[in-house]
Amino acid sequence: MLLPALAILQLAASASGPVMPSPDSVYNAREGHTSVRVPYVEVDAGGGSARDGSAHVTIDGVLDEEAWRRAAVLTGFSQYQPVDGRPSPDSTEVRVWHDRDAIWFGIRAFEPHGDVRSQLAERDKVDADDNVEIHLDTYHERNRAFVFIVNPLGVQADGTKSEGGGWIPGANIMPGQNDLSADFHWESRGRVTAEGFEVEIRIPFAALRYPAKAVQDWGIQIQRNVQHRGAQDTWTPAVRASASFIAQQGRLVGLTGMHHGQVIQLNPELTNTVNGAPAPAGGGAGGAGSGGASGAGSGGAAAAASRDWRYDANPQLGGNVRWGIGSNWVLNGTVKPDFSQVEADATQIAADERFALFYAERRPFFVEGVDQFNAPNTLVYTRTLVHPEAALKLTGKMGRTDVAVLSALDAEGTTPDGGRPLVNIARLRRGYGEQSTAGLLYSERVGGGRSNRMGGADVRHVFGGMYFAQAQAVLSRTTEDGATRTAPLWQILVDRTGRSWGFNYNLTGIGDGFAADNGFVPRAGIVQPSAANRFSLYGAPGAFVERYNVFLRWEGTWGYDGFFDGRGILESQAMAMNQLTFRGGWNVTVAPNLAGYAFEAGDYARLFTLTPAGPRPFVPSGRIGTFTAQLSLSTPQFSTFAASAGMTVGNDVDFLETSRVRRLDYNASLDARPTQQIRLGATYRSTSFRRRSDDVRTATTRIPRLKVEYQVTRALFLRMVAQYTATERAPLKDPRSGQVLLVRRSDGTLSPSAPTASNTLRADWLFSYRPSPGTVFFLGYGNTLKESDPLSFRGLDRTDDAFFVKVSWLFDALGGG
Repeated sequence: MLLPALAILQLAASASGPVMPSPDSVYNAREGHTSVRVPYVEVDAGGGSARDGSAHVTIDGVLDEEAWRRAAVLTGFSQYQPVDGRPSPDSTEVRVWHDRDAIWFGIRAFEPHGDVRSQLAERDKVDADDNVEIHLDTYHERNRAFVFIVNPLGVQADGTKSEGGGWIPGANIMPGQNDLSADFHWESRGRVTAEGFEVEIRIPFAALRYPAKAVQDWGIQIQRNVQHRGAQDTWTPAVRASASFIAQQGRLVGLTGMHHGQVIQLNPELTNTVNGAPAPAGGGAGGAGSGGASGAGSGGAAAAASRDWRYDANPQLGGNVRWGIGSNWVLNGTVKPDFSQVEADATQIAADERFALFYAERRPFFVEGVDQFNAPNTLVYTRTLVHPEAALKLTGKMGRTDVAVLSALDAEGTTPDGGRPLVNIARLRRGYGEQSTAGLLYSERVGGGRSNRMGGADVRHVFGGMYFAQAQAVLSRTTEDGATRTAPLWQILVDRTGRSWGFNYNLTGIGDGFAADNGFVPRAGIVQPSAANRFSLYGAPGAFVERYNVFLRWEGTWGYDGFFDGRGILESQAMAMNQLTFRGGWNVTVAPNLAGYAFEAGDYARLFTLTPAGPRPFVPSGRIGTFTAQLSLSTPQFSTFAASAGMTVGNDVDFLETSRVRRLDYNASLDARPTQQIRLGATYRSTSFRRRSDDVRTATTRIPRLKVEYQVTRALFLRMVAQYTATERAPLKDPRSGQVLLVRRSDGTLSPSAPTASNTLRADWLFSYRPSPGTVFFLGYGNTLKESDPLSFRGLDRTDDAFFVKVSWLFDALGGG
């Protein structure tokens, strides 16, 4: 009688109480147990109890099935940020096992010190919540990993982390940051408990890439982000005194019996954009498709109400195909893809208006395997592809060599003579040693009266635990209008990442005429040396000031030939950025900046000064010294809001007329969460230049922006984004004489520089249903309104609008997992 009773009690405990691990399956990283043997558990695919002893698991955020009892358990987390090397005050337990088709994770995050921050959110929008990141280095190469992130409700974010040199192409991501542009297919559910939160995760092997081997060893790191104390905890005791975060991972060893298979996914897309604008004067009703005399949405302006409104539809059928060739290679193809964006880029303010601004890539075709095109100096920037008619991309790995090839035929009208350019990009990168890499890059854009070809090599050598050196050499050849120019780009860099002291010394040269038509190189004909040193101090446990960093940075800019000829420096900047992190996640930054600028007459060839003898070429000012200071404050992530504010003040330079100005910038942001489903994001940015010689305000930009989101379910949300951009620009004047400058127009005539002003309100509405990546229904409307008085909201006149619909469906023609 006793034995049956004990068996019944044990069964009841496993059904209702916590699943207790075997002592042999617990891996405490602080005790050095970082090599994990992951159990293989046969899962019953039928959904019921299995006679052969296989487990049945329901993904519901409750770790109560037998499979979780058999799992390996990862414990012993350490704090990484803001101060490393200390035991985590919040306990975390991660369970892991795998079956034939997927790897499973169960997370128990205990929270005895504060409230759990969680919200029902759109995919990839969990950074303000408590969350846990799973990093899987499936090739165990110690410099790149897949990243899967869940908040306490199981809302997903995913992507990659790469520590190769340079920006991730088109993603605006520095090495070592999470790039969340890619979307994978996996499952997760979570719930908040009395002790903290619990999440259940299934990641199919078909969603991953890994070597074609019978027995696998993967790198793994678990990172928990705790909002109430502004901290990051890691499973293995990661330290800041290291050239690599990823290399400090643990290992999953002896993975066997895994099935990936070939995966073919088809993704047809149907889009239709209906653009509206006033009909031409005297054009009448405009025929079929005209909206008639509409004034709705224009603020009631009488002028708008009296105009005819014409709509033009642009339906398009296209699609994508993804072929996962085993576990190692992926072939992506697209025909007339939808490259629209359901949310416009947030406007940036360019203080230095001489150079283009960088905007992140968001288009789905480009994001898979994007890190494999990564090269220093952003020589691959996929947003240079405007709207390809068709494109093909192959990414994969041969041994320790990454292979990435992209070929596309871009849209008509994107070349000087309006033709269709052919774009080809090939990138090879091979790992050597423990973490070092060497790579080759070839890129070309040919057709329509211009050809640009570029090729080069780069190497990143990691040594001494906390050091790496990087070198790059590239040559471009450009032909246009019968003329050909060849120019180099080169770079030498060395970096030390120590706990209390680090440095980054860099020398980059970009020759006159260097062009990267498929990259982002905003300025050529320069040599830029830079030197940066960081010093860090850490407070004792519980101290009010947890960390103090000071970054001392100097950068100079010479003309390319002038650097080698010993001519004077064009620009220099010296900055001391002071960062203070306080207990609980408060941050303060104070950054004084001393700079000097000289100006090259060739950059102002379109400007002229009127003299008694007639127009003469404008002579820019001599060297100008500036001094500005940046100040910023950011709060922790509270349960219902987070905020930040900053300003820049001081004497600066107006590059358009080379005059001395007083600069005053403001910025502020508020992220409010009044309920678990509503998120409000408000930002304000402004910049103002006031000419010092006559106290005239020469330029202002003010940008308030409001985003309101209502998350109905994980798959369904509504969003409204409104952004007002008010800009004013006074006529350009000669700093010496005070006279208004003459500007040479495109037809060769000269006319006085005129004041400009623009006051634009853009509002976009979106209904989104996205149950899984690739399967979506979007319905949106946006319009642009203008007025004469900035931010008065009294005379808004609608200038254009658009309706947008997209239907996309992703299905497996041949699936694995």
